Amino acid sequence: MPNYRRVRIKGSTVFITLVTLNRHHLFLEAPARAVLRRAWNTTVDRFPFTADAICLLPDHLHALITLPEDDDDYSLRIREIKRLFTRHYLAKFGEKGIRNTSRQSKQEAAIWQRRFWEHTIRDERDYQNHFDYIHFNPVKHGLVEQVSSWQWSSFHRYVRLGVYTPDWGLGYKPKDQHQDFGE
Repeated sequence: MPNYRRVRIKGSTVFITLVTLNRHHLFLEAPARAVLRRAWNTTVDRFPFTADAICLLPDHLHALITLPEDDDDYSLRIREIKRLFTRHYLAKFGEKGIRNTSRQSKQEAAIWQRRFWEHTIRDERDYQNHFDYIHFNPVKHGLVEQVSSWQWSSFHRYVRLGVYTPDWGLGYKPKDQHQDFGE
């Protein structure tokens, strides 16, 4: 198995993507979204970070998170979110997916893909590209025709703050067509 090395910079902002196993549409269910919110908030309480942007789709989520100035461990936070979600989801709904032999031997549930995508933000342009990408993602996946129609996104907060107009995204094209955003 490859030895993955992740960039770790104290106080950094990191784009993350978490994907359900086999792209199962877990987050279409309101109770699953509630369990995720609880896991997310509990993790923030235990291991502080700021969610600069977030969008929850049926089978994955994207977020821009900023760590405290003295901390570089975003992996801990992602692991904790996934762990807490899994524990509470299984307690509430039981096992839904089929665990392969490897997952059984490691006592892993069939909920999340094992790893997650991350990208440490390099500069303001990189930040803005990822910020916009997160909010445009429901349109990209054909879930809605307008960004404002997707309710599980921080887009609405940024409309209230005046960062976006309610019709933002009409005609939007990602600024960096060649960048892989973890999908």
